[in-house]
Amino acid sequence: MNIYWLGNDPNEAFPDVEQAFTEPDGLLAAGGDLSPARLINAYQHGIFPWYNPGEPILWWSPNPRCVLFPEQIKISKSLKRTLKKGLFEIRFNSAFADVMNACAEPRPNQDGTWISNEMFQAYLKMHKLGYAYSVECWQDESLVGGLYGIMLGKVFFGESMFSRVSDASKVALVHLCRFLVEKNVKLIDSQVHTAHLESLGAQMIPRQEFVNLLQENIDLDQ
Repeated sequence: MNIYWLGNDPNEAFPDVEQAFTEPDGLLAAGGDLSPARLINAYQHGIFPWYNPGEPILWWSPNPRCVLFPEQIKISKSLKRTLKKGLFEIRFNSAFADVMNACAEPRPNQDGTWISNEMFQAYLKMHKLGYAYSVECWQDESLVGGLYGIMLGKVFFGESMFSRVSDASKVALVHLCRFLVEKNVKLIDSQVHTAHLESLGAQMIPRQEFVNLLQENIDLDQ
């Protein structure tokens, strides 16, 4: 089975997500670019880019899909205590580039990062166009945690999060969920399952159910 290679037209249709590989799970296509038109097209259809620097762009749509319904976020007793203490000042979109740079920093027992300069520039452009958002936790004017992602219609596509202080990324996610509930946003795409996300209420749903939710909740003309 050969992988589908995208051409130079950013408006080119992606293959149907049901054609994605089962191993590696969700690999659908390669090539193309990270232009806003291509990224919007991808996210609308439940597809996201993920690849290592120096390699061709790879496009993914895993099955099942990890999602979080904003109103269903789980807040543990310890996290409730942290929230009550008001340890962080929460800001939206005040330091998008800094959040991306922090997310790109290597994690413990990890070499390098998938957030290449190409990815950085692409999502910074999406931010300037009003599609990419950051949620930030600040302490004493220092950025200590946060997350970023793409919002289309009533769906938020989470990309990455970071913490420099205990619970900072969790607090950012709680505030994101509260914001999304207020805005009637129905779904957070968490892309790939982790135990950390599951502990916060994320769940796995079939890819077709996820695609159906996208079709119901994304209308860029609204």
